[in-house]
Amino acid sequence: MAAINYKNSLFWRLSLVFLTVLILLGLAYVLITGYSARQYYQETTQRLNANVAEHMLLEVSPFVDGKVNEEALGKIMHSMMAVNPSLEVYLVDPKGQILSHVVLDKKVRLKNISLEPVKKFLACKGENYVLGDDPRNPGGKAVFSATEVEENGQLMGYVYMVLASEKYENITAALSSSYFLKVGTRTFIITLIAALGIGLLLIAFLTRNLRSIQRGVKRFEAGDYEARIPVKGKGELSDLALTFNHMADTILKNIDELKEVDRLRRDLIANVSHDLRSPMSVIHGYIETMILKDDQLDTEERKKYLEIILQSSEKLKKLVADLFELSRLEAKQVKLKKEPFLINELLQDTARQYELMADKKKVKLETDLPEQLPMVEADIALIGRVLQNLIDNAMKYTPDEGEIKVKAEAQGDLVKVEIINSGQGIPEKDLPHIFNRYYMVDHKQSGIDGSGLGLAIVKKILDMHQASIEVSSQQNIDTRFSFSLPLAA
Repeated sequence: MAAINYKNSLFWRLSLVFLTVLILLGLAYVLITGYSARQYYQETTQRLNANVAEHMLLEVSPFVDGKVNEEALGKIMHSMMAVNPSLEVYLVDPKGQILSHVVLDKKVRLKNISLEPVKKFLACKGENYVLGDDPRNPGGKAVFSATEVEENGQLMGYVYMVLASEKYENITAALSSSYFLKVGTRTFIITLIAALGIGLLLIAFLTRNLRSIQRGVKRFEAGDYEARIPVKGKGELSDLALTFNHMADTILKNIDELKEVDRLRRDLIANVSHDLRSPMSVIHGYIETMILKDDQLDTEERKKYLEIILQSSEKLKKLVADLFELSRLEAKQVKLKKEPFLINELLQDTARQYELMADKKKVKLETDLPEQLPMVEADIALIGRVLQNLIDNAMKYTPDEGEIKVKAEAQGDLVKVEIINSGQGIPEKDLPHIFNRYYMVDHKQSGIDGSGLGLAIVKKILDMHQASIEVSSQQNIDTRFSFSLPLAA
């Protein structure tokens, strides 16, 4: 077995992708959890301390006669910050300008704050989560508590309390980050190990069919053409396995057919070579004899020799023509030219061409054709060639005093044509193969054209017409060839 290439293994690639996705999801989980916890802390702080600013007003009035009561305000602010050093207390006017403040450590950088968050806070009475400006951190946001300050029914400004100072926020954020980092890391590692283990098992389970397919393909590639992939269940991989099995069956069938065709091709070459050599030898022999005995031959002998040479050349010419015609049909160089015509007339004309030959062999050639036979649609020239080959084959293997019958009859939307000849018939074992262009049978026993070219041409032409030809034979009784053509529209 070949060593596993982990780099190209689908299992390990899927596992790596799965691990990467888990890590990214884990990091996202830690970040989202940290952000959500921080927001939860801020919202909780704001909800719990929503009334701090309002309670401060119960102890001191920030304004006296329209002026800031710095002394009283300072005392109460410092007292509150002593209790909760994270507070930052600001007194702002109705336009948002900071009038006074009590802040530890850092300086206040903003002179004005936005009042829109303050008004939202007051409108919901601190029930909703609202962030306001952080005066010591321009652009920053902080949770706050706020309340209106009135004197004699007139709005003098607002008390604005940042509930978590910057220092407190930083410390809290650091501690929270540390805490959530520890908790998140532990949770993430445990989850990662569990998910990775389960994921690897699932990937191995889901790819088991793929590994089976891979093994089957490699066996087939190595030359084991009987290798097939076991199909389990349903799904895309099962469909792929079925497709491969069908493909392998087709390839194996094609290989067997190619081997058979190659064998038959060699047989054909040997047979055709023999058929070509025979008339060529006759022609050569008689011509040589005529040259050597030119002065000794009388007119009668010379005529006899020339007739033999002519017959041999005609046989040679027909064999070459059949080979050429079959080659053109197989190369699809012949195009159909379908047209409606009367099959009766074609059958009668073809039969007349063999009357003299039938008389010489004392063969009875007759036609059995209805007077009103409908027109068919086909290539009249090619169908004529089919009839010639079938009648020629029948004439060749019908014994003297035998009989050949040409029949036709309408059957539904078809016209069936039959060529029947008496004789010794065709052996049953040869019937399935007689139309094979390379099939060879025993001439003496079968009574068929030995090269198989005539019947192969017939089969090819009818295939082009999408028509089938059938043959039946009874030993020492008769042989029937039949085919059907569609009626003309």
